[in-house]
Amino acid sequence: MTITDTHTHLYSEAFDEDRAEMIARAQAQNVKRFFIPAIDSSYTPAMLQLQLDHPDQVFLMAGLHPTHVKENYEAELQHVEEQLANHQYYAIGEIGIDLYWDKTTLAMQQKAFRRQIQLAKQHGLPIVIHCREAFDEIFEILADEKDEKLFGIFHCFTGTLEQARQAISYNMTLGIGGVATFKNGKIDQFLNQIDLKHIVLETDSPYLAPKPFRGKRNESAYIVKVLEKLAEIYSVSEEKIAEITTENSKAIFKI
Repeated sequence: MTITDTHTHLYSEAFDEDRAEMIARAQAQNVKRFFIPAIDSSYTPAMLQLQLDHPDQVFLMAGLHPTHVKENYEAELQHVEEQLANHQYYAIGEIGIDLYWDKTTLAMQQKAFRRQIQLAKQHGLPIVIHCREAFDEIFEILADEKDEKLFGIFHCFTGTLEQARQAISYNMTLGIGGVATFKNGKIDQFLNQIDLKHIVLETDSPYLAPKPFRGKRNESAYIVKVLEKLAEIYSVSEEKIAEITTENSKAIFKI
């Protein structure tokens, strides 16, 4: 059985004390593919080192995270372009709009999101979307940009059934993680109405640990708790969930 974690910040400072052991724990749970989203240029060296250390299992994304869209965002986007020219990347992410932390940067976030979607199209890459309190703003840009070159993952999907269907209509697959195990997460109530072909697994570690680890540091090994929950929701085996979601990830990332 191969499990794919489509979204894990393995370079996070939260893992500085035990990164190698944390990755080994995940591998022991059959997590064999780790897709690593970018935040900003300050994390690029650590990401490239991870890829060197685990060349067959770690796959990188390039991008500028919406909460890191500041006055210097043009320079950060230039860095993303330089990375795409010089290294192998498998997606543009995580990108999007976040209105939870700071609404004053909305105009800059919208520009950065749109620019990075266009970059992804130029390079034939998927996008990985971060959306927090911004479904309408995200959907507005996706509607503008929708064409056969637009595809990717709606990371950490926490919306309604209607919003799930809308995301899928823009050629997005839903990234499902720890929230599916939360009592108040709500997505577990309708997820079985979404075909498994539209689902990939993720942890977003070190954030959003699933039950029974909620509130603690998340890590990729805990993806098995998400797997167990989806097997229960869809009434199929954990092996089947792992197989389908890994195949979905291969179709998106082309690896």
